[in-house]
Amino acid sequence: MAQSSGADALAAQASTIRAAAAETAQLDHQREEDGGGDDLIHIGEYARILKQYLPKECFEPVPVRLLGAVPYLAVIVGGIWLTASVPMHWAVQLLVSVAIGMSFGALGFLGHEVLHGAVVRTPWLRNLLGQICFWPFNLGPLLWRRWHNVEHHGMAQHPEEDPDAMHTLEEFHERPALQVLYRLSPWLRALLMFLSLSVWFSIHSFRMLVTFIGDFPRSRRWVVLAQFLMPAAFWLGLGFVIGWRAWVFAYLLPLLVANFLVMSYISTNHLINPLTPINDPLAGSLTVRTARWVDVLHFNFSHHTEHHIFPAMNPRYAPLVQKHCKELWPERYNEMPHWEALMVVCLTPRLYLRYNQLVDPFRRLVYPVLGHGLIPGRKLEPRPLAGAGTDESL
Repeated sequence: MAQSSGADALAAQASTIRAAAAETAQLDHQREEDGGGDDLIHIGEYARILKQYLPKECFEPVPVRLLGAVPYLAVIVGGIWLTASVPMHWAVQLLVSVAIGMSFGALGFLGHEVLHGAVVRTPWLRNLLGQICFWPFNLGPLLWRRWHNVEHHGMAQHPEEDPDAMHTLEEFHERPALQVLYRLSPWLRALLMFLSLSVWFSIHSFRMLVTFIGDFPRSRRWVVLAQFLMPAAFWLGLGFVIGWRAWVFAYLLPLLVANFLVMSYISTNHLINPLTPINDPLAGSLTVRTARWVDVLHFNFSHHTEHHIFPAMNPRYAPLVQKHCKELWPERYNEMPHWEALMVVCLTPRLYLRYNQLVDPFRRLVYPVLGHGLIPGRKLEPRPLAGAGTDESL
């Protein structure tokens, strides 16, 4: 009887999946008839279909995930104490710095989860925990929720509205700094791209502070500013207390490591996807494959497509969402090994041509993006820009 019941459950689930797939195919066909361009599907339709297969508990906050912060906080506090108090060879200090930086980055992953409401829902507690997790990055919860939760998630990969979307060819013509950058050798530019990952998150966070602070009510601007200044003052004060040589190993180098870690994921989340006028997480996001133990250490941050469909979901269930996405939309779902995605990010220009191509304007080469010619596992091959040699092609 138990076997019969299990078989019936599997058959019912398969039937439901087939029905949802048929519904998706019907939606696709309707968009083609309506002239739907790149045939994008809005995030709400994915969420509506996927919720049929997911248990209710995957959308409930899970405070116990905060225990994951304990070992990282211990490494940070212990590492700073060792750096400041125990004479060590510089090579040993460097290893300690890497451990502190990896812990900074992992806390950032947890803070991201906390501020989406996946861990606790009480606003003051959520903000306090988020502030602690983002403390190494001098980033406050109010700015993060406005910039990331509202603007980025609400307009992901929109060419004009997403604050994290990359440049278009139109911006290239308006910004002399970009023109200088793209005159460099592609290999030099790739190296600079790789190295920039170690500072990108901190620089971009400060840019977002400047961009959005004026949008907050006047009474809240001081809070947003204080959430930036308090951790900055703390880390600067640490230098006066432990000495600047120790500070380099206790904070500056770890911050570079943490930036690199988080940006190794963030840069692959969207930068080799097309820009999309509709918030379509399967078209505009990439999930990267990494070792299971790495996923455990990084709170399943690799599952970014799934996160964009359900931002407040317990990340423990991201692999389940991935499974159903692959069953329902196998041709739409984007997945790539982490190392390969990072390599493609470094080897391709960050300028969009017509939203679904990347372009090197001086060498007149175009590179494919996911869903439009870029196929994981295959050699990256640019092609000459159609009409090369004429200004009209650019």
